[in-house]
Amino acid sequence: MSRLAIADIAVIPIGTKGPSVSSYVADIQNILKEYEEKGNLRYQLTPMNTIIEGELSIIFQVIQEIHESPFAKGIDRVATSIRIDDRRDKESTMERKMQSVSNHLK
Repeated sequence: MSRLAIADIAVIPIGTKGPSVSSYVADIQNILKEYEEKGNLRYQLTPMNTIIEGELSIIFQVIQEIHESPFAKGIDRVATSIRIDDRRDKESTMERKMQSVSNHLK
């Protein structure tokens, strides 16, 4: 059984010309889509961040790539917030975590 980690990531470009960052978010989603199409991870965009599920080494690799993305568009400062859930006693997926909470709501 492969062990999957789940990461909650927010990449924040600082010093944009305006308050919108949606074009930067779209660039990051395109990077993640490439990883997903290769079968390396799964991801889910939320209104405030992106959730990534995959092998920890791949997650760290993609974090570096998406952190660099705003710099490629001329941003001089980027703050990236990362939270990783790496459970090793049993398999954990995004759906299983949600189902666990849902089971307590019934």
